[in-house]
Amino acid sequence: MAENVTAGRDTFGDFAPTFAELNDDVLFGQVWSRQEQLSARDRSIVTVTAIMAGGVLTPALQGHIERAKANGVTAEEMAEILTHAAFYAGWPKAWTAMSMAQGVYTD
Repeated sequence: MAENVTAGRDTFGDFAPTFAELNDDVLFGQVWSRQEQLSARDRSIVTVTAIMAGGVLTPALQGHIERAKANGVTAEEMAEILTHAAFYAGWPKAWTAMSMAQGVYTD
């Protein structure tokens, strides 16, 4: 992942600097940059599925759907990913995620 993520520092830097550092430098820095082990595209697929399955139907999910699109996941693939995951994670969660994905890929 080439971009420098600062969301943790921007949101929690003053209140919880260690949490912010772990978010920005470890999760989005070290983990997402391990391209030889798993591509950013594949990490996006896993992340969207995990967030949706966990019921985190918030802007965090939409942000990761946007990241998946930027990482090369097509609209058709995203629709299939969410359809498949619906049977394991729950239809209402997938419905909401599908609505978010539709908005991301329609823009």
